[in-house]
Amino acid sequence: MPKTETETPKMKPRPIVRLGIFLISHSLLVCVVCCTAGVLALLLLPLLAKSTYISENALMPGSASSMISNRDISEANRLASDLSGLNFEPQDAAALESRGILTKYMSDLGAEVSYHKFHHKPNQFHPLHFFSSPDSTSSVDNFSCSAQGVNTVGIIRAPRGDGKEAIVLVTPYKFGKSGTAETLSLSIAYTVFSLLSRVTWLAKDIIWLVADSQYGEYAPVEAWLRDYHTPVFTGLGALNADTCIKIDDLYALEQKPIVQTKISDGFRRAGTMAAALIFKVADRNELLEDTLNIYAEASNGQMPNLDLINIVNYLAVHRQGLRVKVEKVLSLLDSRWLEILGEIFEVLGKVARSLNPGWKFGISAADYVEGSATLASSLYNQALGIPTGPHGAFRDFQVDAITLEISPKVSSHNKARYNEFLLRGGRSINNLLEKFHQSFFLYMLTSPSKFVSVGVYMIAFALLVAPLPLVAASLYADANQLDLGVKNTKSTTTAPDELDITFRSWKWLYAAKEVFLVHVWGAAVSLLPYFI
Repeated sequence: MPKTETETPKMKPRPIVRLGIFLISHSLLVCVVCCTAGVLALLLLPLLAKSTYISENALMPGSASSMISNRDISEANRLASDLSGLNFEPQDAAALESRGILTKYMSDLGAEVSYHKFHHKPNQFHPLHFFSSPDSTSSVDNFSCSAQGVNTVGIIRAPRGDGKEAIVLVTPYKFGKSGTAETLSLSIAYTVFSLLSRVTWLAKDIIWLVADSQYGEYAPVEAWLRDYHTPVFTGLGALNADTCIKIDDLYALEQKPIVQTKISDGFRRAGTMAAALIFKVADRNELLEDTLNIYAEASNGQMPNLDLINIVNYLAVHRQGLRVKVEKVLSLLDSRWLEILGEIFEVLGKVARSLNPGWKFGISAADYVEGSATLASSLYNQALGIPTGPHGAFRDFQVDAITLEISPKVSSHNKARYNEFLLRGGRSINNLLEKFHQSFFLYMLTSPSKFVSVGVYMIAFALLVAPLPLVAASLYADANQLDLGVKNTKSTTTAPDELDITFRSWKWLYAAKEVFLVHVWGAAVSLLPYFI
């Protein structure tokens, strides 16, 4: 029939609008497809991992030659022997004497030595710490002598530097009750520190922080960093000096001729920190070969520049012959379904290469299982947001740092190899002419030499998150249709029908209840690391 003057032609919706209507009307199907694709994308991440490479050309890893001599090794052994001889003395006396011995060895190298007294504050981690500056206020009035520790700090000034940059070496050590592994860690650090005090090519100041780890490894490093970046115009003696008598015994060390001219009363600083290495020797021994474990995850999922891990991995594998490992979820290594999935991907990779040799899809089943276990550990630690070592304190101040843990085959041998490895790591970072700015900061590791960048794993994340706005839009559309139906039938329904429609109109409360429960659960998950 012909159109009247009052009728207007209907406009077709735009393609994007029609697509949105289709997705909303089939939200359940779209959710199933997206979630399935997201899980599949997660399982494919070990196959999509790329080999690491060094982005900073100024690093030049492996270009330096080892300069450690037998004299350095003998001096380190003598330090370890002097410290081990204090294990039979009372703890307080042994702690004071061990600090004196360490101060003497540092002073003999020409280093500027100072003590840093800190108060232990339990439960330092806070989930919102990343969104605010580190706590620079530290009230010491409410702390007792039993919760005090003293760090020992030695600084070597670079002969060719301007004092604007520094590299930090950290060694956790329990003064007075140290074990064999901690003593060996300290002797290794002394060997590196001794060599760096004599070289002429040094361009950055070297800070050696011997962290008093009687309250844990994280607390002393975090306290020292907080004071390092917060100017305090008082000396060691002025800082609550009358509170603890046993800490005041440190000043007796200044009266000894061997350290009288070297120890400093104030808080000593160097330049801006370019990088930091926390290294220690593990209590456990490896059965087959010497192993180096790398820990990189910091608070709130922060990661150091990937080049720092690349340097360590390159020098350890290609120059020292060490086996490098990163943390894994050990339970996944024995997973049968993961092994079957790896075998499927291995077969698919062989088929792909037979069709086109240029296609590099697929890895062996064993590599897939190990990569998945490593990826799961990296994902878990970044999601949990709790640092895996004292290096996490440096990332809060935007300093790239990692923890290196050596698990020797035999703890009393091959010290020269460990010293040479740590020396080359510091030598390579010293070559850096500028702050780390290239490479990756958002990544997950599948092995020490392979990583998944943010551009790859965000695909899986987007697929898993995509159903959320679709379901919300579908609920909103259903609510609008329900309201429209109530208005159209309001004048024609009977009394029982009105009650039924009124009950249905309150259906939004169920959605509100679900949203409320989800928010409560999210708040609980975000606060869980704080209580852990």
